[in-house]
Amino acid sequence: MSTPARTADRPADAVAGLLAALAIFGSCLALAYRPVRVIPFTILIALIAAAIGGRHQRLAAYAVGISGACFIVGTFFAIITNHPIF
Repeated sequence: MSTPARTADRPADAVAGLLAALAIFGSCLALAYRPVRVIPFTILIALIAAAIGGRHQRLAAYAVGISGACFIVGTFFAIITNHPIF
């Protein structure tokens, strides 16, 4: 009987997870604040987390999607309610 070798988690996996979570949090926070000023940075952070990949690859993919959706929704609501977008 052979057992699979245990693969150790890389420190980059933890960094990718933290970056993805930060991108999701920042995107949701920017819905109430200025979306065009904040969300492009969260999209960049989410893309960096996706490039690192690793164990949190699915979370990073969700972060990219959520950031993009928050950009569209936040900009829409800022224009509708006459809030500043920049």
